Amino acid sequence: MKPATIPVISLMASCLLTTNSWGQSAPTKQQLERWHKQFPAADTNRDGILSSEEATAYRKKMLATRSKQSDNDRSARGAPRQFKIDAGWDLPRFPDESVCYKTPTQIKAIYEDVKPANQDTIVSFPEPTGRERRIVATGHSFMAPGFNTLPKICKAAGIQPMLYTHTGGGITGSARYKWEQENGIFQFEGSPVPKLLASISNANWDAMMFGPYFNDKPEYYSCWIDFCLKFNPDMKFYLSDAWPQLYQLGENPASESFFTEEVFDRLGMERRSMSNEVIDVLRKRYPDKVFVLPTSDAMVLAGKAYLQGDLPGIDGVHRVIGGKQRSLWKDQLGHLGPGFERLEGYVFYATLYGESPERIEAPITFGGDPSFPTTKLDQTFRKIAWQAVTKHPYSGVKDEDGDGISDNHQQHGNQSTGQTDAK
Repeated sequence: MKPATIPVISLMASCLLTTNSWGQSAPTKQQLERWHKQFPAADTNRDGILSSEEATAYRKKMLATRSKQSDNDRSARGAPRQFKIDAGWDLPRFPDESVCYKTPTQIKAIYEDVKPANQDTIVSFPEPTGRERRIVATGHSFMAPGFNTLPKICKAAGIQPMLYTHTGGGITGSARYKWEQENGIFQFEGSPVPKLLASISNANWDAMMFGPYFNDKPEYYSCWIDFCLKFNPDMKFYLSDAWPQLYQLGENPASESFFTEEVFDRLGMERRSMSNEVIDVLRKRYPDKVFVLPTSDAMVLAGKAYLQGDLPGIDGVHRVIGGKQRSLWKDQLGHLGPGFERLEGYVFYATLYGESPERIEAPITFGGDPSFPTTKLDQTFRKIAWQAVTKHPYSGVKDEDGDGISDNHQQHGNQSTGQTDAK
C-alpha cells in the first residue's frame, strides 16, 4: 500500500527516477520491461513495448506533476502525520524477494544495475587509525543540517569524516520508506535500490544514524539493525529525537510572548516521550547498541538561552510567529533557522565521538556568511550541544569530571586527544 497522503502519481515518478541514471546512460531492455509492468500508462502507443522515448516523456510528465504537488505541500501546514502503511509490515517476514535476504554478491549486482553512473556500487572506508567512525545513515531535511556540518566539524577536530547517506525529503527519508525502497518491496515492489544495503553487506562499518518520522514503530529500525549486525556485529545505532514543532500546540500562538521556559520544557518533554516509545523498545531489544542524538534537548536549551538573551544575533523564536529572519525555527514544518545547522552538527559530533566541540581549537570552515553566526554564538552552540548530550540518559555520553571528554569514551572508539588532535 502507498501512504494515502502522498499522491500515487508522485510515487510512480519517484520510482522511475530512482531506477535509472537519467542523462547518464540509456535504460536497459530489462529496465524498460520492468517499468512497462509498473507504469502501463507510459506505453502511449499501446503496442505492448515501452520505448526509451516513451519512458522519458512519461518521466517528464510525472516530474511536472510532482513539482506542482511539492509546491502545494510546502504551503500546507506541516508534514503529513497520518498515512497508510503496507500490511506487509505486520507479517513475521518480508517478501522472499527482499534484497535483505540475498547474498552480499547478489546485493552488489542489484545496485550495480540501477545506480547512477557516477555513483560507486560499494562505498567503503579504511580501517580507523584514530577516532574515525565509519557511518551509514538514512534521514530527511531535519537531519540534513547535521549531515552537512558534521564532516566539517570532524576535519577541524583532526578526524577524517567517514559518512555515507541515503536521504530524502520528509517521509521519503524515513527509516521505513528507505527500507522499502532499498529492498524493492511494498510501494517499491520489483524496483530495489539497495544503495546502503550493498555497502553495509560488502564493507566494514561502525555506526548507523537515523532521523525519526511520525508514527514510527520499532520494526522500522530493527530491520536495519538486524541487517547491519549480520555483517558488522559491533555496530552502534543512533536515532535523532528531532525537536519541538508547532503542531504540538494545536494552533499557532498569536505572538512569541507565548514561548516561556516552561513552554519549552513542556514541548521538550512531549518530544522525549514520543521518541521513547520507539527507543525504549529498541534499547531493550539491543542492549548497549542503541543511543539518542539529543537534538530536541539542544533546541530546548537554545530556546531558553534566547529568552535569557544568550544567543547573540538571533532575533526571534519562530519566523512563522514573529517574522524574524534569524529565528530558531524558520517554517511551519519546523526546519532550523540560519546558524542552527551548526548546533545540530555539534550534537552529532559530541554524541558520536564523545568529546565536547568546545575542545576544538582549529577553525571550522562552514562557509556562508563569515559574520554570522558570530564567534560568541558559535561557542554558545558548542556549549549547549555538550550539555544536551551529557545530560541525556540515552546518549551514551557522560562527563562527570567535566574535562569535555566522555567518561566512557572507549565506547566511542580510541581515547580522544582533544585539543592536540584539533591542531
